[in-house]
Amino acid sequence: MTSYRSFTSVQTDLANGTVTCRQLVEHYLERIAANQHLNAFTEVYAEEARRRADELDTRRVEQTGPIGRLHGMVIGLKDVFSHAGHDLRAGSHILNGFEAKFTATAVERLLAEDAIIIGRQNCDEFAMGSSNESSAFGAVCNAADPARVPGGSSGGSAVAVQAGLCLASIGSDTGGSVRQPAAFCGVVGLKPTYGRVSRWGLVAYASSFDCIGPIANTPTDAALLLEVMAGPDEFDSTVSSQLVDAYASPQVRSTPARIAYLVDSVESEGVSPAVRAATQRAIDRLRAAGHIVEPVSLSLLKHLLPTYYVLTTAEASSNLSRFDGVRYGHRATEGVTDLISMYKKSRTEGFGPEVRKRILLGTFALSASYYDAYYTKAQQVRRLVRDETERVFAQYDFLMTPTTPTPAFILGEKSADPLQMYLADIFTVQANVTGYPAISIPNGTDPNGDGPALPIGLQLMAPPFQERALVTMAETYLTLV
Repeated sequence: MTSYRSFTSVQTDLANGTVTCRQLVEHYLERIAANQHLNAFTEVYAEEARRRADELDTRRVEQTGPIGRLHGMVIGLKDVFSHAGHDLRAGSHILNGFEAKFTATAVERLLAEDAIIIGRQNCDEFAMGSSNESSAFGAVCNAADPARVPGGSSGGSAVAVQAGLCLASIGSDTGGSVRQPAAFCGVVGLKPTYGRVSRWGLVAYASSFDCIGPIANTPTDAALLLEVMAGPDEFDSTVSSQLVDAYASPQVRSTPARIAYLVDSVESEGVSPAVRAATQRAIDRLRAAGHIVEPVSLSLLKHLLPTYYVLTTAEASSNLSRFDGVRYGHRATEGVTDLISMYKKSRTEGFGPEVRKRILLGTFALSASYYDAYYTKAQQVRRLVRDETERVFAQYDFLMTPTTPTPAFILGEKSADPLQMYLADIFTVQANVTGYPAISIPNGTDPNGDGPALPIGLQLMAPPFQERALVTMAETYLTLV
């Protein structure tokens, strides 16, 4: 069996009896076993997935119950989602031995529509990273070139879709953690409007930035997953009560789209020649198709990353204070003399270097002496960034940039230089700082000399709650490639 590239194909073959859910699960289990060197999964639910598949097959064949909208879709979950009765690690040793007691709202909604969850996927520790090298369970490798990173923090989720280990994955996006790995792996990553999907059951990194988003082979598949997960939730007061649109249904446009593109993305030396060329080709294709594509500059572009990292590390410092060795997860025993030493040793042993660094930075930013200079100032700049973004969308339907300034880099290449690592998110953080929806779609490859061709991503951003228009534009562009 060849790996399916769209859920529509799966549904068609299930309906005509060409394939069964059990056969789909067996196929993906074989693919996972054959690609263990990629380190995409930290745990595979083989027997559970088989039982689930048999149950769905029986219900479909014998017509003993309703058929869900995701009937037969085999998906993986990033290791930051609570799934009752299953281990939850968040890519960290601090949660060793912890088993989830409830299921995240987003996961419950997927299961209610007959999705099959095949396993838990590797990620940067507590979703903090741009390369999936900070996981306590080892780095994930890019399937296009195993010597290169898959992006992060949802690297395992993106690679699983890229390598055909599952049809789709569910990740989390705090500063580009769905879109950036999707770009590095040549797949689709969708970050919805902040508050569109309930965060109940998602391990928090930075609560005012975190979004749950799908990774898939097509924008339509990603849209369908979003449509299922989105909507109000009594357990999350930050979720919008706005009605969920038919994201997976194309939106008919009567006029050409007005698209702004960031001028730095095709002129800056910080963007690789291959990415600049791919972005320029996208501009040319859209213009040739009759759309209005014009350059814009963002005066606050250089402030995006500092603003993002001050605020997210501050929120991380607060959110991760609960992991103290008392209530759950790892607890230090050797050399512990009192409660304070237990706290210190448990957190030192349990957290990895990247998480410890961000906790320290966030604690510093929140300290009494520096709160106004850093945290308050960053909040003010965040408001200015949103104002500037609103002004762009007062004239345009979409803002287009490369998803990343370069293709996937070599494992270990940027580990010693945090600034260079953080720059991988330069184009993605704006959507999280403002709360706007954005999508990354494949946009050709970098020939990469004598090495394997490396995927390049194109990002489209839209105003809040315009996911349907965003997905339609993404599908429209892919027909031009």
